Amino acid sequence: MLLDRYEIKDAAIKVVGVGSVGMVVYLVLLEGSATGDPLFLQCKQAGPSVYESYTYSSGHDNHGARVIAGKRMVQSATDIFVGWGTLHGKDYYVRQFRDMKIIPSTELIAPRLVEFATACGETLARAHARTGDRFAIAAYLGGSARFEEAVADFGASYADQTVRDRAALAEAVASGRTQATPGV
Repeated sequence: MLLDRYEIKDAAIKVVGVGSVGMVVYLVLLEGSATGDPLFLQCKQAGPSVYESYTYSSGHDNHGARVIAGKRMVQSATDIFVGWGTLHGKDYYVRQFRDMKIIPSTELIAPRLVEFATACGETLARAHARTGDRFAIAAYLGGSARFEEAVADFGASYADQTVRDRAALAEAVASGRTQATPGV
């Protein structure tokens, strides 16, 4: 019913990011009956879940439907134009296109690292709390600090590994074994 108010004006194939390599993504420009009422939709190919080959099929007839079901579980508010379909034998999910990605620099994040990490953790926890059995998770974690300590130890180890990886990359660049472009 909402889309009936719009007319397709143009479409383009979008170059995708690393997580979507090999997938087809269309951007579709629609225009409403009122002048200056554009709507951009992203139609993104959805393949089988990577877990399906190890466990069981998702139970959805369309891989786009599976993606949308997941979005609805973890997102506090879902796009009103979200949907799915099939085109030329490939499954897609559809959503409004809003390219609001910010690539933060160290200078931007460093002064606010604690607040940034807290917001990321709360968002991730909320998404997991909406999809898991919170009572089973609470029972599994128990009342001790062991889980928090394990996560902190993992985080510190991961940070140490990142420092080692950065040093190895810098040494490879210095020795000429690889090339790097600063700031990219």
